[in-house]
Amino acid sequence: MITNPCNDNLVAQQVARIQKEILETCAACGRDPASVRLMAVTKTVEPERVNQAIEAGVHLLGENKAQELLAKYDAYHKDQVEIHFIGHLQTNKVRQIVDKVTVIQSLDSVHLASEIDKQCAKLGKVMDCLVEVNVGSELTKSGVDPENLVDFLGEVSQFHQIHVRGLMAIPPVCESEREMEAYFSDLHKLFVDIGGEKLDNINMDFLSMGMSGDYRLAIKHGSNIVRIGTAMFGHRNYANQ
Repeated sequence: MITNPCNDNLVAQQVARIQKEILETCAACGRDPASVRLMAVTKTVEPERVNQAIEAGVHLLGENKAQELLAKYDAYHKDQVEIHFIGHLQTNKVRQIVDKVTVIQSLDSVHLASEIDKQCAKLGKVMDCLVEVNVGSELTKSGVDPENLVDFLGEVSQFHQIHVRGLMAIPPVCESEREMEAYFSDLHKLFVDIGGEKLDNINMDFLSMGMSGDYRLAIKHGSNIVRIGTAMFGHRNYANQ
């Protein structure tokens, strides 16, 4: 059951509960729990409450919007904390965030890759990226269609300031657990198959899938980054978004 944390103790309790469920899930499917990273998704969450999660042991933050990241960045307790950009990224926002994040998880076009490459070249930085896969081939979602993924990886592998490190996906809303598992299984198969190809400048180190309602299933199917927002911070207030 998802609660609505509102103070230090409740955020810490939610983090502890999620960490316990990750341990239990890994034990049940024979995985090393140290191989699964817990990300706090911070969309609409005040920096003070994000810092409570950091103090409770979360060392990976996921940011959805460039403007929100810029507004909150200086207030975060960033020592030993990584920040990944996980939302749809417009090319005109790339220069604003490339010096503040260690991974862009939402690489979904060659046009975006070109801009990341350009802006990172100015900083002398190589940006780790995950390719966002539109695993359900949904017209309303961004991401690379699974059928085009290998060709896309071949194109982005040519950029010197980008290092592809894995895949990210948000599966469609599903009516059953079996349907959701099928999407996770399909993405894991892509992850494994591409890793076996040993493509230049392409590594399959990270598989980012699973959110508040389905992260245990995602871990069962190989996810090693789970992106948790509501289950950690409670339901969001989008009134001012």
